[in-house]
Amino acid sequence: MAETYDVVVIGAGVFGAWAALELEQRGAKVLLLDAYGPASSRASSGGESRIIRAGYGADELYTRWAQESLATWQKFFRDIARPLFYPTGVLWLGRSDEPRAQATLATLKKVGVRYEWLTQGQIRQRWPQIQLGPLEEAIFEPASGGIAARRAVRALVAEFDRRGGQFHQESVMPPTESGGWLDEILLASGGLVKAEQYVFACGPWLGKLFPEAVGERIFPTRQEVFYFGAPPGDRRFTPSLLPIWYRLSDEFYGFPDVDGRGVKIASDRLGPPIDPDSAERLPAAEALGEARAALARILPALAHAPLLEARVCQYENTSNGDFLIDRHPALKNVWLVGGGSGHGFKHGPAVGRYVTKLVLENAKPDDRFSLATKSMSPNRTIR
Repeated sequence: MAETYDVVVIGAGVFGAWAALELEQRGAKVLLLDAYGPASSRASSGGESRIIRAGYGADELYTRWAQESLATWQKFFRDIARPLFYPTGVLWLGRSDEPRAQATLATLKKVGVRYEWLTQGQIRQRWPQIQLGPLEEAIFEPASGGIAARRAVRALVAEFDRRGGQFHQESVMPPTESGGWLDEILLASGGLVKAEQYVFACGPWLGKLFPEAVGERIFPTRQEVFYFGAPPGDRRFTPSLLPIWYRLSDEFYGFPDVDGRGVKIASDRLGPPIDPDSAERLPAAEALGEARAALARILPALAHAPLLEARVCQYENTSNGDFLIDRHPALKNVWLVGGGSGHGFKHGPAVGRYVTKLVLENAKPDDRFSLATKSMSPNRTIR
């Protein structure tokens, strides 16, 4: 006879791990499942680092969630005594007359986020290694930074397990998308799992598990990340001397040399489609060339730096860039959580609390996160 749980969470990425931990802390009996293990190399939450920043243009909700989540991440890292947050600050490079920059400044001020508006002279004085474009200035978030992504998610799952939750590495078969209620789920190993409610927080796999309700409303894209080596003895590219940056003009972002892995750079533009299960993750020569050119534009001293590492990960996008957090239209006890769209990692704590409220209090989801607002058109709005 299958063991019964209050909630089964499928997917041990950042959304699923935080949801499982929050549900367990509220007294629910929770089982967490993942086919490949927490923050595996196939997962959108895998990889070495993610940005946590508050700048979201005029979108106040994500700015508030980012601030709430930053405080929760920092408390969690203090509680487990692991320094997995990098307090580098985040530098938004752009022109002062750009609408996105102006909207970001207004929202940061309204929400009470610490920021500085820096002129070209001030940027050059602080970070002379950065090459600026014409009329380019910056918003600087001094309290923001980066998170050691893979290690942070694995620490969350370990804490969930320590507190009495259960994690199993198991693959789930697609449920029948009809009948009004999901009684149980079938595992690929042949076992059955029963729960009162189910949270499917499995990112790029949501469309595979729910082809009727979700299908191509979640579309994974291939995103390539590169790490370049600084000259020996050159400390200008370490976290104490270089912030995380995002350049609005070319949509490239980068990290300083964290843990000696090299200076990270990647494009935020959507790549081609990717299958998270079967794709071979070899970087393309064209993407490497674009990344090297972008690095040379902003950090000219690294124009001829050697490539140390490269990774192929994925975004799992929605058409409007908003998360998908909604009840399955044909299964009242099934919740769909995903669509991080390249900006979701930082919001893990806020999403975990939000999902917990929906599940345990039967709250109504916000319309902006609903399945109905997600089309099959891959025209993600940059968040």
